[in-house]
Amino acid sequence: MVNSSGTQVPGAPATTVLVVEDEPAIAQAVAHRFSAEGWRVEVAADGPSGVSAATRVQPDLVVLDVMLPGIDGLEVCRQIQAERPVPVLMLTARDDETDMLVGLGVGADDYMTKPFSMRELVARTKALLRRQERAARAAEIAVAAVPDPPLVIGDVTVDRAQRRVTRGDREVHLTPTEFDLLVALANSSRTVLTRERLLAEVWDWVDASGTRTVDSHVKALRRKLGADLIRTVHGVGYAFEPADEAGAGGS
Repeated sequence: MVNSSGTQVPGAPATTVLVVEDEPAIAQAVAHRFSAEGWRVEVAADGPSGVSAATRVQPDLVVLDVMLPGIDGLEVCRQIQAERPVPVLMLTARDDETDMLVGLGVGADDYMTKPFSMRELVARTKALLRRQERAARAAEIAVAAVPDPPLVIGDVTVDRAQRRVTRGDREVHLTPTEFDLLVALANSSRTVLTRERLLAEVWDWVDASGTRTVDSHVKALRRKLGADLIRTVHGVGYAFEPADEAGAGGS
């Protein structure tokens, strides 16, 4: 368990992080840095071992390389998420947006391109752990509380209590991060939200800037929901504007 800063809470069950990385130097450096945070770290060096370790240790978070022997990181992510949803941060050696979109499409919550800053990796990992902890607390509160009514904007319905989204009569399956991003945009419908605000609200990165994470997740949302719902304001951010509200507006 981590506190609001992402640091291990003394006396609480140790946070477990699974690192699936076939380059020994990187795997050892990441494991050493995570251990310094007070986390329990499990390391796997190939795809099949990563899937097996995820089943065995039930990690709180997975750091997963895309290029792995045996089976690649995308298939590892699919198998891990099919068994038990868990935050996944993917590492890729190529700054290729297509690879990033595919990774997000199979259930990854974030990605980083090698070489990366260890400080930023720890910051992003802590942010994912904080989000997971907040989501668990919110779920507990929601059980005893009157659920929020669904957001209905145009032909899009966002059921925050059941975390389900429909457009028209079609249910749209979103990853946890995609859902949180949609809620942030829909809660401020027709209002332009900056990338920095979205990073703070959805990813809990209060000091991040210049990242393509928001852009890639918005593209993933558009692929699933339709390109007409989210308008880009170049150099600023995004606005959620369904066609019947935005008139002639578009992406």
